[in-house]
Amino acid sequence: MLTFDHVHFYYKKGQPVIENMSFTIEAGEFVSIVGANGCGKSTIAKLMVGLLLPKEGSVTFKNLDTSNPADLHQIHEQIGLVFQNPEDQFITTTVMDEIVFGLENIRVPREEIRSRLDFAIQAVQMDDYLESMPHQLSGGQKQRVAIAAIVAMRPQIIIFDEATSMLDSQGRVQVVSIMQELHRQGMTIIHITHHMEEALAAERILLIHKGRLEFDGDPLVFFETMPVADYQLELPFAVRLHTIFHQGEPLTRDWKEMIRLQWSIN
Repeated sequence: MLTFDHVHFYYKKGQPVIENMSFTIEAGEFVSIVGANGCGKSTIAKLMVGLLLPKEGSVTFKNLDTSNPADLHQIHEQIGLVFQNPEDQFITTTVMDEIVFGLENIRVPREEIRSRLDFAIQAVQMDDYLESMPHQLSGGQKQRVAIAAIVAMRPQIIIFDEATSMLDSQGRVQVVSIMQELHRQGMTIIHITHHMEEALAAERILLIHKGRLEFDGDPLVFFETMPVADYQLELPFAVRLHTIFHQGEPLTRDWKEMIRLQWSIN
């Protein structure tokens, strides 16, 4: 359980970035946090893992508080963060070393490291690149390595902070597919994005606008009722296509499956 309780944050006093924000993300959820560039989404990600601390209010994970220095180490072990630019996370010279470094850093027993390494690298389908240098990989491959390094640490939550924004369409599909598979395996996924196509994968959407929480709920309700253009967003092409084919008909509970039949989003 990850909770924001009346959180306020600013970099410069009098210029709020996050205002009075409250929500709770339960274990096993797949949540997309959406909004225009500059609305505060990445700040929320950093608040979640304690890289930034609230000016008012609290951010807690279970019984751990990001504002308590004694809790931060446990929070960092249980909440993983995948950045927009995967190179920001690379500090070693091979894919294998990159994953092993994180495991050694959290004191995983040596006899367990290999099994975790194998699981993580297979989860992102990068088995053939263990000896490769991260900086020589494609953008999508780099991001998959960054994800593997987090997966190997077995956190309870993985936050993807605009993790697909620097990728081409094929790379974005691959990364979202990995998110979906991790979620099927029981992982809590928080996907921060302004690509509305990707929000189709979520079970719940949080809309952020100028540092405030404007919507929190079912994607079906979101796509039917929210004027997304007012928030500098676009409806996913698949939803627009469904609207054209079924004018006047509301989205139904099996709307995702209907959209997939009309237009492949995976």
